[in-house]
Amino acid sequence: MPAAGPAPLPAFAARAAAVGGSPVREILALTERPGVISFAGGLPAPELFDTAGIRAAYDSALAGASSAARALQYSTTEGAPELREAVAARAGARGLATTADDLLITTGSQQALTLVTATLVEPGDTVLVENPTYLAALQCFGMAGARVIPVPCDERGLLPDALAEITARERPKLLYTVPTFQNPTGRTLPGERRAEVARTAARLGLWLVEDDPYGDLRYEGAHEAWLAAHPGAEDRTALIGSFSKVMAPGLRLGWLRAPAALRRAAVVAKQAADLHTSTVDQLAAAHYLAAHDLDAHVGRVREAYRARRDALLAGLGAALPEGSEWNRPQGGMFVWARLPEGYDATPLLKSAVAHDVAYVPGAPFFTGTPDPRTLRLSFTTHTPEEIGVGLDRLGAALR
Repeated sequence: MPAAGPAPLPAFAARAAAVGGSPVREILALTERPGVISFAGGLPAPELFDTAGIRAAYDSALAGASSAARALQYSTTEGAPELREAVAARAGARGLATTADDLLITTGSQQALTLVTATLVEPGDTVLVENPTYLAALQCFGMAGARVIPVPCDERGLLPDALAEITARERPKLLYTVPTFQNPTGRTLPGERRAEVARTAARLGLWLVEDDPYGDLRYEGAHEAWLAAHPGAEDRTALIGSFSKVMAPGLRLGWLRAPAALRRAAVVAKQAADLHTSTVDQLAAAHYLAAHDLDAHVGRVREAYRARRDALLAGLGAALPEGSEWNRPQGGMFVWARLPEGYDATPLLKSAVAHDVAYVPGAPFFTGTPDPRTLRLSFTTHTPEEIGVGLDRLGAALR
């Protein structure tokens, strides 16, 4: 008898088969060739990185035998104490009393979201999200086997009355929200709605997951208080932050501020994931924060990004078809646009890439029925002059 072939391998977990890849990442791969002006990725401008300051911070972290030994050794899961102290001080300066013990340092803010999800969400649990919302959050909840329900939104963000009605009906575990300069829409939830969200969460028993990667990038207007600072939200908000947009994304440094029980559970989940975030990167960031004025650096970045936002807004009228609509975000990295009836941003992307320009179609950001006419445009990566050229190309592609 012929020898039997090898037995088939066991199947992948259902969650791995059910969750697709990121369309944003796939579009970025298409636009890597030289000459493409991409409005697709939410990428910080590399020429604005404080390369010299970060290099000096790594030199300080590795200076001397004892410092180098610590920087290159295993560390505690919670994170380097001096970095947690620095993050706590920055949170306190924005009106949210925080101690180092309130914080967990994570490998980017995406890991913080993953840890909170692993801690709170079981397969079949209900999770509420803004509609549309951050694509990688949808992937995270999909991998956890959650049932994701969208909360209706308008141009200012989620509608508190709708949130209360859905929460009472569906009994969800958590609401995930990006209330400040949201990805993908760039919109900001007003203070009075934040207060209503906090009251609803307290009254109906709901965890809040507040993702704030863009809050420091405000170009006009006054800062809104974090959800976590509103009465009713204190004991139920996981606040997630990041150094990616204000220092450098390659550092992969984020943080989680959470109530004690949730934070302790997230620490255990992190131990299972990666033991701890890179020691040398944490210590370099701590040295940078001690020796450099990060707020002054962010101020310079804001000035550059404001000019880039204004250049994009000034040229959209000529680039997009007549009847298109778009918003004017007060900060962040994104403008959200809607094409007229009869247009579909997804197939039009092929024509845009052929013209050496790219954007992200809005459809993948929606839960449930998408709006095919929407698209996300990031303005941070290119100079105002390059943005003008990109808009000329976009106009030619859409025509």
